[in-house]
Amino acid sequence: MDLNAFFDSEFDEHAEVRAATQMALKEPFAALVRAAKSSIEAGGKILFFGNGGSAADCQHLATELTIRYKANRAPIAAIALTTDTSSLTAGGNDLGFDQIFARQVSALAKPGDVAIGISTSGESENVILGLRQALAMNCVAAGFGGKGGGRMNNIANPYLVVPSDTTARIQEMHITLGQILCGALELELGLVKT
Repeated sequence: MDLNAFFDSEFDEHAEVRAATQMALKEPFAALVRAAKSSIEAGGKILFFGNGGSAADCQHLATELTIRYKANRAPIAAIALTTDTSSLTAGGNDLGFDQIFARQVSALAKPGDVAIGISTSGESENVILGLRQALAMNCVAAGFGGKGGGRMNNIANPYLVVPSDTTARIQEMHITLGQILCGALELELGLVKT
């Protein structure tokens, strides 16, 4: 195996997906920022949920919002539904794995909150059911996806679908988009100066 060629090909694919994402997602990104800003200004919060690497992104992004992203400032209300092991395991055991996010959304969300489901395929049943529960509670049901968007196309709005079929590249764009969201919210909410 030529490690140098492999190394370069991974970066080349990353650059191609990054450029395509930048071109494709400006409008849904702006819609997500507006929805999140409105929710926070009205006393709402952002709920993140997903599986595996997406679960890690949820935890990362909720922390950026509640603690800080670029500057010391007031906290932004956000929670990752992926970090409470007792809730996740009890829900999985008692209600079924498909229900773990829907149950937490039901317990923690209120109308006007923004629920962001993250799924590289757009096909994760527990993410889809969590978003459906959010809609039923008059929350904004948003999402980060990839691979054409999957079934989340019919649920999430705004929906940021990374134009790639490669899980690693989709995940790279999800964390990039999420961090840009954090930076945009700091600015839009007037918590930091430009």
